[in-house]
Amino acid sequence: MESIYRLPLILEPQPEGGYTITCPIWPEWITEADTVDEVNENVADAIAALIDAYQILGRTLPPALMPLASLATSEM
Repeated sequence: MESIYRLPLILEPQPEGGYTITCPIWPEWITEADTVDEVNENVADAIAALIDAYQILGRTLPPALMPLASLATSEM
């Protein structure tokens, strides 16, 4: 089951091109994207990786990080 999260994101254009994306409620979360179109994909991948790491380490997610909804997924 996948969850949907709403996160405040800060996109900072970089002088050499691309963007650095951070989240003020999750300080250790950071990712990059070359284009605005890549932002959503990279953000989703970074969030999934950090949630997995938290689960493996037995850490609780930041209190401000609450799922909006859960999606049931089925494998075909």
